[in-house]
Order: sequence, then structure tokens, then C-alpha cells
Amino acid sequence: MAGGGNPVTPIWDRLLHVCFHGDYEENACFHGDYEEEKEEEEEEEEERGTLDLSPLLNKAMMLQARSWLSRARSFSTVSNNPLRVCVVGSGPAGFYTAEKTLKAHQGAEVDIIDRLPTPFGLVRSGVAPDHPETKIVINQFSRVAQHERCSFFGNVTLGSSISLSDLRELYHVVVLAYGSESDRALGIPGEDLMGIHSAREFVWWYNGHPDCRNLDPDLKSTDTAVILGQGNVALDVARILLRPTSELATTDISSHVLTALEESSIRKVYLVGRRGPVQAACTTKELREVLGIKNLYVHIKEADLVKTPADEEEMKNNRIQRRVHELLSKAAASGSSQPNSGQRELHFVFFRKPDSFLESDERSGHVSGVHVEKTFLKGVGPGKQIAVGTGEFEDLDCGMVLKSIGYKSVPVNGLPFDHNKGVVPNIRGRVVTDPLGDPTQVEIGLYVCGWLKRGPTGIIATNLYCAEETVASISEDLERGVLKSRSSLPKPGREGLLQLLNDRNVRPLTFNAWEKIDSEEKSLGSLRNKPREKLTTWEDLLKAAAMK
Repeated sequence: MAGGGNPVTPIWDRLLHVCFHGDYEENACFHGDYEEEKEEEEEEEEERGTLDLSPLLNKAMMLQARSWLSRARSFSTVSNNPLRVCVVGSGPAGFYTAEKTLKAHQGAEVDIIDRLPTPFGLVRSGVAPDHPETKIVINQFSRVAQHERCSFFGNVTLGSSISLSDLRELYHVVVLAYGSESDRALGIPGEDLMGIHSAREFVWWYNGHPDCRNLDPDLKSTDTAVILGQGNVALDVARILLRPTSELATTDISSHVLTALEESSIRKVYLVGRRGPVQAACTTKELREVLGIKNLYVHIKEADLVKTPADEEEMKNNRIQRRVHELLSKAAASGSSQPNSGQRELHFVFFRKPDSFLESDERSGHVSGVHVEKTFLKGVGPGKQIAVGTGEFEDLDCGMVLKSIGYKSVPVNGLPFDHNKGVVPNIRGRVVTDPLGDPTQVEIGLYVCGWLKRGPTGIIATNLYCAEETVASISEDLERGVLKSRSSLPKPGREGLLQLLNDRNVRPLTFNAWEKIDSEEKSLGSLRNKPREKLTTWEDLLKAAAMK
């Protein structure tokens, strides 16, 4: 591969990030301890992605990254050969990378490309419609896109519209930040039965993502849904299924989804986790929200809440784990023994792992339940207790299953990729040439950020520090002359990109085109007393973008 083979000396020995470490249950490990009286405020900030996480980071690493960013400003000057940077992906990782690059390199020109007509990634398509405060960060990202040295081009797909090698010829630096748009598989019998969806697909469906406009999950033929996983995404999905639709009507939830929820027969939801309540992967704000749904019966087995010495050790320095366990314990103690007639139900099922999916006798090819194995925990220490099967099994009857077991990144041609970890192998954002070879041999001018860099973990603010590290690596490489062979030669950048896309009959959509979509959605929303009515098909999005 062009540009490979140059050694880079590491500045620090581990990845800069504050994260929720993702596994089957999206297991969370959020480090740090704060004063209890500040908890409510900080949890709200955490959800929005505005919480100041810097006290939780290794200060030496942060100072090193910021040192490089500061020094970069001293040698970045406007010239006839400006640094031309392309960021692939317009989610939080992409926009934070663009913002940090613009600040660090005063003459740099930054182009952001995305396969969708709309920017903002999971802030638009992943954040639940009843969490509008989390989407406020869109205002910050919009200011970045409107910067005089920055351009956004939607409707441009890496791999089909343009190749990675094309981008590397056009730009001095390419940063891949396109995230994770696929799903992990359980690999158990029956996974392809109808009625089984990934949580990602379901979230994209209720958020109006054009790829899932026609998902059409069957909410009418069953009264029971099983959600595999107990992380924040799983809780979001459960909340959308169980919350009164009158409370969703004034959000930006897609109207066809609201209608489907109004007509839904689902009254009972099981949240299934392999491990116990101490290891539940959710955060307190999301748990409190789902437990606070009006007229909801919550069932948690008291026996599952008993803590072992290993649990106590794991909880000792983790406030969120302690608070999650407290909330679950209070819910179990305050709930009634049986649901009232017509009451919707939420069942937390711990210490169970799926073994296979069951096929319906009445509806051929359709799921009718999940065959689960009981588990116990083995191991000691934070994050080290693993679920081990007991050999005892039981069935959970249901007509719909949502797998909230994690997102997965997809590689593109010409990109080194670690298929086991689902990430691009990298050294603080520098793409490693050979995942199995020398870890210091990197692809010159090629970088990575966000979920593609560290895996599908973290909150919105995690990407800020992730981007800061990647941009610091770019700055270091420029100062050390590692990028000299690329940065000393003029690159066509934006002009070359637009010419190439034009030659291939690809119509990129600018940020101005997005603003037309935005205006149309807000106009449609005002007619329904909503903040916006999302356009949910490619045809409608492209039509709105072309409006005069």
C-alpha cells in the first residue's frame, strides 16, 4: 500500500479515551468519582455529551496532546500549498476532528464527506427522540461546517463514489471517522428468523434513517418483546416500546413510527443480560427514565440483587455501578407482586444468555421465543467477572427480539482492518500498515478517529478527546517531517474532489443543501406541533436538498 513503512515513535503507551467498554451487553466502565450532590447535573451533562471529562483522563497524555496542538499553530501558516485534509464521516468524531484541525492548523482546508445527505451521524440517527437536549451539540457542529475553511459534502460514499486511494491522492491527510454501521452477530441457531432485528436497525427506524425506512417491525402480532442486552441502547429501545405515545407525539420521532407505536400490541418487554445487576451496562439517567415510565409494572427478582464479595469489590470505586444497583433494588422493593390489568410490564432478566431462537409452529419462519441458559459469574475484579453457563435452560416466549449486542465497523478496500476487534489498527490515530506485523509501521497521511479507532464505546464527549489525540498525531507528524513527502507537494483537495465526483456523475450535497432539508423538516414539523418531521426516504431528502 502506498505510503506505508515509516516508523513512528509513540508518545504515550495507551489510547486516550474515557469510555464505556463495549461487549455483548455493552458493558459500561466509566471511571471517576464525583460528589453525590452533583450527580443529577452531571448525569444530564453526560447524556448531552457536555460533561467535562478531563479530570478522568491521564493528565500527562492530555498535556502531551495539547502541547502538539499548540505547537502546530506556530508552524501552520497560510500558503500557496495549504494543508488539505479530508474527514470521512460527519458524526461527532468527524466534526470534532475537523474542529480540532481547523484550530491547530491555521491555513488548513478541511472537507467532510458522508454517504448520507444529512450530517451529524448518530446525533441525528442514534439519539432517542425524547432526548432533545443531547442533540444541542448539533449547533456546535453546524458552526464548524460553516467555517470558511471547511466544507461538507453529503451523498458521497467511500468505496463506490470515491475510493480510499482516490482520497489519498487528492489530500495530504485523510482521517477516517465513519463509525460503525453494521451489527455484531450472536452466531446461534435461528438468528435469521423473522421478527428478530438488531437494536441499531430499530433505532434507525424510529429515528427516520433512510436505510431503515422500510424496516416495518411487526408490533401487532405479539404482546411480548425480548431485548438482548442491558446497555443504554437497550434501555432506549425498551422506553420507546413502553412509553405512552402521547409523550412521544411532540418529539421528532417519525410519524409513521408513531402510528406504528400507537397501534402496537406489545405490553411486555424483557431486558436480558448474561451477568448480574452490578454489571448492568446502563447509566443511572437512562435507568431512572425507563423506571419512571407512567403506570409501568417493573419486575426484578430479589435473589438476583444479592451481591457477592466480588460484586462489592467491583462496585467499590464505581459510582455508576453503585447507583444502578441502588435504583434496581428500590424498584424491586417498591413494586407490586403482580401487574394490574392492562398495565405494561418491564422485566429485568439477569444471569441468562441466549442459546438459540425458537421458531413458531403457527407462523413458519417467525420467531416465537428465546432458548436461554442460566449463568453464574466467575472471576474477581472490575470487569473481570464473566458469565459461565450452568447447563440449565429455559424458554422466554415472545414474538419479537431486538439484539442490543453492539455495533460493528465495516472495512473498505485498501484499509488495514482488525476483524476480531472490529477496528482499524492504529497508534494514537495513525493507521498501522499490517495488523499482524510491526505495530510502529504506519500508513503515512492516513488516520482514524471515533468508533473505527477504538470500537463502539463512549458518549459523545468521548469523541472530543479521541479527536484531540488523532489531530495531535497529525501535528506531530508534520513537525517531525514524517508527512514531508506528502505535505510539501500541492494537492488538489476540494477542487479535485468535486471534479472527480462530477466525472463520475456523483452529486455531492453541500451544507447549504442540508440547510434546505433542515428547513423543510422544521416546516413540516410545525404543522404537527413537533420540532421537525424528518424526511425518511432518499428520494424526499434529495428532493428537499434541490429546493430553491
